[in-house]
Amino acid sequence: MDGVFVTGGSGFVGDALVRRLVGDGRRVRALARSDTTAAALAAVGAEPVLGDLGDEEALAAGAAGCEVVFNCAARVGEWGPLAEFRQVNVDGTRNVLRACERAGVGRLVHVSSESVLLHGKPLAGADETWPLRPRSRAHYAATKAQAELVLREARDVECVSVRPVLVWGPGDRTIRPGFAAGVRAGRFVWVDHGRHLTSTTHIDNAVHGLLLAAEHGRAGEAYSISDGEPISFRAFITALLATIGVTPPERSLPGPVARALAAGGETAWRVLRLNGRPPLTRTVCWLAGLERTISIEKARRELGYEPVLSRAEGLAALQ
Repeated sequence: MDGVFVTGGSGFVGDALVRRLVGDGRRVRALARSDTTAAALAAVGAEPVLGDLGDEEALAAGAAGCEVVFNCAARVGEWGPLAEFRQVNVDGTRNVLRACERAGVGRLVHVSSESVLLHGKPLAGADETWPLRPRSRAHYAATKAQAELVLREARDVECVSVRPVLVWGPGDRTIRPGFAAGVRAGRFVWVDHGRHLTSTTHIDNAVHGLLLAAEHGRAGEAYSISDGEPISFRAFITALLATIGVTPPERSLPGPVARALAAGGETAWRVLRLNGRPPLTRTVCWLAGLERTISIEKARRELGYEPVLSRAEGLAALQ
């Protein structure tokens, strides 16, 4: 795996992947949307390619001569216009696939998510046989599922999807910062006291899974990865926030009440075209109130995947 092209190289997962690939001595190109991003990528040893997911010429130039493309770019978040999620997560993925076909790249590794299965019901021991939910009411979940469907259109490129769940660790810009901001602003509330179980994936384990998928993943397949044994959502978030000296409050909402508030709030914000975002969204409600445990047996069996860092080790390193 010599020549590698990475989209989303300045994001959480993409940045960690670029640094690992460069550290392993790989020749790495990475898509950069700005001069600032390009400079940051160059500083860690990658060759920046100026452009975005809508720039098919830039994508083809980045992919040219590469053995593997990693598609790490994504529109993440709990709220926003559906068109914006589609533009990046669906149309962008299609553009990356086309660029791979045009450049003759043999393998495309796509960063997906367990969210492709989310539709407002618990994910208890979910595996890769569970159906995708492209019509999920949560925009991120729906468009990430649609992106995997796009990859099934591939003819001359071997596409492999990797689904880490609840990625965390150094460089996280979503989970720890988001919950910490909620606590500090007085908005944080548990759902059903946070008793449900969740799987998690430290960033080092996510990168490890991506590299294994590039080497051993079967074309057209998806692989779920995690830190191993699940943990209660409350225990994990409490431990994660403790690494920055933040203590979540005790208050909690019953699950049915939280889900009704999220659905009602989203409807009101869309119909009335209100600014900002609802106090509680479906995405956050499902994360904070529904079990999300996944099986990693397929990744173990076919990729040889095992976590390289335990949850305890990862938390200790964040102190």
